[in-house]
Amino acid sequence: MKVDAGLMTTLDQVPATARRLEEEGFDGAITAETSNDPFFPLVLAAEHTERIELMTSIAVAFARNPMVLANIGNDLQAFSKGRFILGLGSQIKPHVTKRFSMGWSHPAARMREFILAMRAIWDCWYEGQPLAFRGEYYTHTLMTPMFTPTNNAYGPPRVLLAAVGPRMTEVAGETADGMLVHAFTTAKYLSEVTVPAIERGLEAGGRKRSDFEVSYPAFVVSGSDEKAWEATRSGICKQIAFYGSTPAYKGVLEMHGWGELQAELNALSKQGQWDEMGSRISDEILEAFAVVTEPHRIAGELKKRFGDTVDRVFCTFPFASPEDQRAFIEELHAG
Repeated sequence: MKVDAGLMTTLDQVPATARRLEEEGFDGAITAETSNDPFFPLVLAAEHTERIELMTSIAVAFARNPMVLANIGNDLQAFSKGRFILGLGSQIKPHVTKRFSMGWSHPAARMREFILAMRAIWDCWYEGQPLAFRGEYYTHTLMTPMFTPTNNAYGPPRVLLAAVGPRMTEVAGETADGMLVHAFTTAKYLSEVTVPAIERGLEAGGRKRSDFEVSYPAFVVSGSDEKAWEATRSGICKQIAFYGSTPAYKGVLEMHGWGELQAELNALSKQGQWDEMGSRISDEILEAFAVVTEPHRIAGELKKRFGDTVDRVFCTFPFASPEDQRAFIEELHAG
């Protein structure tokens, strides 16, 4: 199992942070489209590292178009010498329409077409195929030699797609090289909803599970003392509550019989009651979404829950000590 870590820092700190993650044995460095651009840090990280994979998790697809991301993907793949992974997500309608001022409609169908359009563009650049993509949402039919990249020795980057619901998960299985499992996912939901949907998508695309990578951002509650434990517990409860307030994620709660909690959390979010939202996450709910254990047992618990399904883990939690971090990486690498 591969182990990834976050590269969420200011641009001036990226070179040192990326080098440190590589030296510490992490397999991937991850950026996200939150308060900063997700691609700029990976340019610097590519320049200052040699081995570590560089991934967006996620870049908002619908804030852009397939040609824009095909170009960015090509350039980062070439500059990193084949180490870039394009992690995409749809985001939700309010962000796409109100934050990015872009159109929204049928997200799963649009995402499927988005990825297929990118692949058609890359086939034009790497295979010399005529660019003749015509879809319902995107049309790309013009490509001249002046606009065809020449730095294409490493081919297209891998594409991982973030998904929660079964339809978007099927799209990931059919069109992407892997899936970014949402943190708001329990082991039960993963095995009973996510995995069957991936399998349906793989079958539709005529592909094998061995060609598909599943990445999971682990919620972990742990700590070297009671203060650290409570700090991580409080933070994770607030994150779970934040995600749980989103109508699109209600299905995860419903699977466990907690569907009514979604409306309650949503109402509190509209009132700005963020601390109160976290208090609504019971120990039962917390333990369904997060690994809650001592630092030296985290890797073992993750393998127990997800070892048959997950190919790489994104560490979103602080380690109690450098020794615990090293042991964690070594244990997951050992399989």
